[in-house]
Order: sequence, then C-alpha cells, then structure tokens
Amino acid sequence: MTGLYDLHTHTILSDGEMLPIELVRRMAVIGYTTVAITDHVDTSNAVSVVKTLLDVQESARLFGVRLLCGVEITHVPPSQIAIVARQARQAGAEIVVVHGETPVEPVAPGTNHAACICPDVNVLAHPGLITIEDARLAHENGIALEITSRGGHNRTNGHVALVAREAACQIVVDSDAHAPHDLLDKESKLIVAQGAGLTAAETAGIMSLNIDRFLRSG
Repeated sequence: MTGLYDLHTHTILSDGEMLPIELVRRMAVIGYTTVAITDHVDTSNAVSVVKTLLDVQESARLFGVRLLCGVEITHVPPSQIAIVARQARQAGAEIVVVHGETPVEPVAPGTNHAACICPDVNVLAHPGLITIEDARLAHENGIALEITSRGGHNRTNGHVALVAREAACQIVVDSDAHAPHDLLDKESKLIVAQGAGLTAAETAGIMSLNIDRFLRSG
C-alpha cells in the first residue's frame, strides 16, 4: 500500500496529547492513508498498549485510514529490546519502532545496535550519530532509519541521511507527533526530507514507499 504515511506517532496511551482516534482523524483530514501509532513502551505496558490500539482499527478504517498498531520501545536496556519487541509482536503489533540514541536524551549506549540486529524491529527512530556498521546491520535486517521533524531529535538528520545512503538503508520520514501542531502535511514532509540533504529522487522514493512490502522485508 502506498500513500501519505507516518510510522511514528504518540497518543495519550503514553506522552501524547490526543486520543488515538483524534490523531487518526486529524491525519485523515491532511491526507494520510496509513498511520502507525507507536506509543512508548517497556516491559510494563507493551502488551496492553497494543491490545488497546487494536480496538481502534475499525474506527480508523471508517475514516479511510489504515491504522498500524505498534509500539516505540523506549529507554529499555539494550539486552531487553528483543524481549519487549517479541512481547509486542505476540500481542499483535504490526510495527515495532525503537527509540534510538538521540543526542538529546540519555538513551543507553548500545540501543542502536540492539535494534539493528533484532528481527522484530521495523524502524530505528532518530538514531543520532549512528555508526555505519550499525546502519549496515539495519540494511541487512530490513530496518529503516528515521529522518524526523521532532525538535532536538532532528539535529542529526543530516548525518542519518548520509550514513543511510552509504549503507543502502531504507529511510522513512516521520513526525514523532505528540500534539496536533506536530503533524506534517505533505509539503512539510518534503521539506524535512530535503532539509536533511536528501535528493529530490531519494525523497520521491521515500514518499512513495510501499508500506506492505517494507513491513514484510523486516
């Protein structure tokens, strides 16, 4: 499935401001056809978050949006990332995001690496100064690296774009939205991508990503 997508958003199920269906409705109005809700989880809530989101899928469908029920594994010790990812998958998660080593939060060293070798992970969010070695592992495992519009996290977008290009890694551009003002319309998403140093051709490929094919590749 192609169309305007966002694979990283948050609701009141963690630290966001919107109910899941409010987020979906607002994104439908600005043209999105695929939205992943990926609230922050650890060992305490991965299962309950996924199960709650599954109850919203029909409402999202009625608004013309495919809701991907997911999680963002956040501040979990690297050795437990695979465990939490598996918990989420078993609960029905369709997408698993890992909160990468952003330069503005005390994410444990080794988080990027643990995410890049985990078969249940789809996206490594805002991975900061990710190494080329980890990016190559992400490529081998079908894991996308994220270019983000979120303040602070976006400081290393240029580095992420360069490393992803060298490693032939899939790139996704996401909002990491927590509130209505964080949502990206199509033009804003293009600006975030090109502002990170991506070419027009690279940006077009990212914007037209086939989500079903991408998720199967992981």
